[in-house]
Amino acid sequence: MPKAKTHYIELAKTQTGIRGLDDITRGGIPRGRATLLAGGPGSGKTLIALQALVTGALNGEPGIFVAFEEDSARIVANAATFGWNLPELEKAKLFFLDAKPRPDVVCAGQFDLSSLLASLKAKADQTGAKRIVFDSIDVLLSLLDNPLAERQELFRLNEWLVSTGLTGIITCKNNDSDQSNLDYQDFMQYMVDCVIFLRHEVSNRVASRTLRIVKYRGSGFYAGEVALVHGESGAEVISFPLSPPHETASTERISSGIERLDSMLGGGYYRGGAVLLSGAPGTAKTTLCGSFILAACKRGERCLFVGYDEPANEIVRNLRSVGIDLGPYVTSGLLHIKSIRSSLTGAEEQIGILLNLIDAHQPRCFVIDPLSAIIHNDIDASRRRMPEQLLALTKSAGITLVCSSLLNGNDALNEGSITQVSTVADTWIHTSYAVRGGERNRALTIIKSRGTEHSNQVRELVLNSAGITLADVYHSDGEVLMGTARWQKEAAEKATEELLQKNFEHKRREIELAQAEVNARIEALQREMELKRTELEMLLVTEAGRIKQIDLSRDTLWDMRSGDDN
Repeated sequence: MPKAKTHYIELAKTQTGIRGLDDITRGGIPRGRATLLAGGPGSGKTLIALQALVTGALNGEPGIFVAFEEDSARIVANAATFGWNLPELEKAKLFFLDAKPRPDVVCAGQFDLSSLLASLKAKADQTGAKRIVFDSIDVLLSLLDNPLAERQELFRLNEWLVSTGLTGIITCKNNDSDQSNLDYQDFMQYMVDCVIFLRHEVSNRVASRTLRIVKYRGSGFYAGEVALVHGESGAEVISFPLSPPHETASTERISSGIERLDSMLGGGYYRGGAVLLSGAPGTAKTTLCGSFILAACKRGERCLFVGYDEPANEIVRNLRSVGIDLGPYVTSGLLHIKSIRSSLTGAEEQIGILLNLIDAHQPRCFVIDPLSAIIHNDIDASRRRMPEQLLALTKSAGITLVCSSLLNGNDALNEGSITQVSTVADTWIHTSYAVRGGERNRALTIIKSRGTEHSNQVRELVLNSAGITLADVYHSDGEVLMGTARWQKEAAEKATEELLQKNFEHKRREIELAQAEVNARIEALQREMELKRTELEMLLVTEAGRIKQIDLSRDTLWDMRSGDDN
C-alpha cells in the first residue's frame, strides 16, 4: 500500500518590525503564543516589547500593553523620541493598562490573575487586539512569595494566551541574563515557546547591549549573540546575512581615481569588491579614499563617505588642497559625507549607524575612513569580526567599499590582527613612509588583489595641489631612495650620463676626423698609384717602340750589307 503523505503545518509568525530581529528569528515571534524577554536594567526589554506592539498597530493589529512596574504615561512619554506617535495610536489601536501594585499592598489569602485576565479578554474583544505585552511580570509575581503559586499563575497566563489566540510578549528582570541565575523564572522558560535573553554591560567605559535567542519551538533561528542598539527609530538588532547570495562575480572595473594605480591593479578595482587601505598616520589613506569617491561622482554614481573624528567640512577642505574637490557633489546630493565620533558609542552602535546610512542613501560606492576607529585591540574577538561581516554585507549588495585602517607603525603585517578585514578584502593596498635626510616621503604597494595580475613594485606617492602622482622609486646599493635623496641621486646620474655622452661625442668626432684623414691619404695614394700606373704604361709603350725600331733598323742594315737575296 502507498504510504500516506504527512502534511506539516508551518508555524505561524508575526513580525516585530525590529530590524534584524525578524531576520534571526526567520520571520518574527510565534503568532498566538508567548515570547519571554529576560534581561537586566537598561537592556531594552520594554522597548522591544512596545516596538513590537506599535508595529502590529500600524499593520492593522491592535494591541494591549499591561504595565506592572512603570506608569503607562511615562512609557508613552519616553517613547516620544522614536517618532511612533503613541498618543494617536492610543485613540484606536493601542490600549495601556496600569497594573502596577501599590507599595503598601500586602498579599493576604489566595491571589490569582483570573480577574485581571478576564478584564483583558473583554478589552481584547472590544478593540480586536491581536497582540498583548505583560511588562515586568516579575513585579506582580513577587507579591506571592510562593514558588508553587508563582508557577500556577504563570501556567494560568500561558493557558489564557493560548485560549485567546493573542500573541503575547512577557518581560521579566534578570540581572545576569544567564539561565543558571533565573530562579523562579526557570519555569517561565520551559513554559513559553520563545525565549530571548538581553544583556547590558559596560566594557572600557563604553556601554553595549546584546541579544540572544535561547529557544524557539517549531522554528529554526540564529542562536549566536548579536548586538542590540537603540537608534533614532527604536531598537535594532545588528545581524548580517548568514549565507550571502551567490551571484555572478563582477568583471567590471572601476577607477581608483589614480591612473597609474589603475594600471598597477590591471585596470582598477572590481565593481562590488572590498578594498582595504592600510597605513600609519599621514600616509595619504584619506586622500586615496577621496580620489576614489571623486572618480565615482564623475561617473554619476551615488556615494557615501563616512569619516570618523573629522568634521565633514574639514574633509572637503583638506581634500581640496590636493586637487580633489568634492564640494559640488555634496551640494548636488550625489555624495553624502557623514562625520561620526568614534568614542561616543560602542562597535555595535557604530555598525548600526553604518547600516542605517546605507539603507538611507543606497550608495554604489562607499568609503569608511578609518574603519579601525570603531575597533580596538582590547575588545573581544567577536566584535573585532563585525567589520568583516560588514564587508561581506556590502559585497552581497553590490556596493564597492573602500575602507582605510590606521596602523600604529609601518608594518603592514600587523593589519591582520587589528580589524580582521584583510582576509576578506579583495584588494589590499598598503601606504607607508620613509624618513631620510630630514624628509618624510610616502610610498605605496599592493599587498594583494584577487582575480587579477598586479604590480609588486613599490611606488613613491607624491601629493601636490595638482593631485596624486605615483612615481617609480629609486633603488641604489640595496636601498630605496625617495624625495630629495632620489632627486639628488637622479641629478647626479643625469650629470654623469651627460658627461659620458659628451666624452662619447668627442671621441666619435676624433675617430671620424682620423678616419677622414686616412681616407684622404688613401685617395692621394690611389691618385699617385694611378699616375704611376699611367707612367708605367707609357714607359712600356715607349720601350716596345724602341725595341721594334731597333729590330727594324737591324733588318735594314742586314739587307744593305748582304749582296744576295738569301
